[in-house]
Amino acid sequence: MAQPTSIYTEEHEDFRAMARAFMEKEVVPHHDQWEKDGQVSREVWRRAGEAGLLCFDVDEQYGGMGVRDFRFNAIVAEEISKVGASGLGFPVHTDIIVPYISSLGTEEQKQRWLPGLVSGELISAIAMTEPGAGSDLQGIRTSAVDKGDHWVLNGSKTFISNGIMSDVVIVVARTDPDAGHMGFSLLVVEAGMAGFERGRNLDKMGLKAQDTAELFFDNVEVPKDNLLGTEGHGFIHLMENLPQERVSIACIALAACEHVLDLSLAYVKEREAFGKPIGKFQNTRFTLAEMATEVYIARTFVNDCVTKLNAGEVDASLASMAKWWTTELQKKLVDQGVQLHGGYGYMMEYPIAKAYVDSRIQTIYGGTTEIQKEIIGRALGI
Repeated sequence: MAQPTSIYTEEHEDFRAMARAFMEKEVVPHHDQWEKDGQVSREVWRRAGEAGLLCFDVDEQYGGMGVRDFRFNAIVAEEISKVGASGLGFPVHTDIIVPYISSLGTEEQKQRWLPGLVSGELISAIAMTEPGAGSDLQGIRTSAVDKGDHWVLNGSKTFISNGIMSDVVIVVARTDPDAGHMGFSLLVVEAGMAGFERGRNLDKMGLKAQDTAELFFDNVEVPKDNLLGTEGHGFIHLMENLPQERVSIACIALAACEHVLDLSLAYVKEREAFGKPIGKFQNTRFTLAEMATEVYIARTFVNDCVTKLNAGEVDASLASMAKWWTTELQKKLVDQGVQLHGGYGYMMEYPIAKAYVDSRIQTIYGGTTEIQKEIIGRALGI
C-alpha cells in the first residue's frame, strides 16, 4: 500500500532504530509496574540521557549534540507512542521545557541546568495551569514580589506534568499586577527551595505512569538569578514557544493514530465471527479504509509541519491547526478501534483500551481544541 513521502533520511532511520531498541529494552518490560507506581523510574531518565534521547538540540558545550532538527524529536515521540509508553515525559522535557532555558537562559543558567537536563540527572516541568486558570493564562494568580535580591513567590499550580519528579520547574508568575499581559515573568524554582511543596500525584483517567502533580509555593525565596528571560515578558516568551509545543503534541497524536490502526488491523484479521475473520465484513473494511485514509492525511500534514518548523515557518495558526486536528482524529480513531475490538476493547489487558483512556487528554492539554480554533479564527480575520 502506498505510503506518504518520507521526510526522514538514513541518519534519521538509524536514530529511529536506536530509539526503538531503547524502548524495547528499557521501557516496555517496566511500564506496567510504572503504571501501578504512578510514575516512571529516575533510572530510565538517566538511561535515556546516556542514549542521547534527551535534549539533542542543546549545544555541545552544555552536553547536548547541538542538532536542531525536529525530525529527531518527532521520532522519539513516535517510538514512545508505538509501544504505548505514555508515562515517559521525554517529549515534554525535550520539546517544550528545555527550549525555554536554551533560548532564554543566561550563560550562567545554561551552565547550571543544561548538562543535567541533557543527561537525565535533572527532570524539568513547567507550571502554568492553576486551579482557577487553565486556557486563560491571564487569569493566573500565582505572584512574585520583588524583594531586591530575590523574589518571594506565592501561589499554587495543578495538572503539572513531571511535577512529582521534577528538579527544575519554570513557574509562570504575576510580577506586576497592574501591567496586564506584560505583568508575567518566568521564574525557575528548584527542588529543595524552602516553601516549595508538591501535593498529590493526581489520579488521572489515563497516562497512569506519568506523574502529574499539584505544586504549592509558600513564600518561596527565588534568587534574582533564577529569572528566565526578561521580566514582564513571560507571556510573550510562552507565545513564542507554543508553536513547537503544539507540533510536538501533533507528532504524538499522529503516532498514536498509526498505532491504533495497526492494533485494529491485527485484531480484525484474527478475531472470527459467524465463521470468518471480522475483517472480511464490509462494514469492518469500510471503517478501516476510512481510518487508513485519515492516517495518511495526518502523516502528510504532520510531516509538512515538521519540515516547516525546521525552516522557522510555523506560525501560531498552523500549529493550532496541527494540534486540534490530529488530536481530535486520535480521539475519533481510538473510539473506532475500541468498537472494532468489541467487548475485548473494553478490557485493560488489551492495548486498545489503554490507548483509549490515554488519548482523552490530548484535546485538552497544550490548549483545548476550542482555544486552537479561536486562534485560527482570529488569524482568518473573523
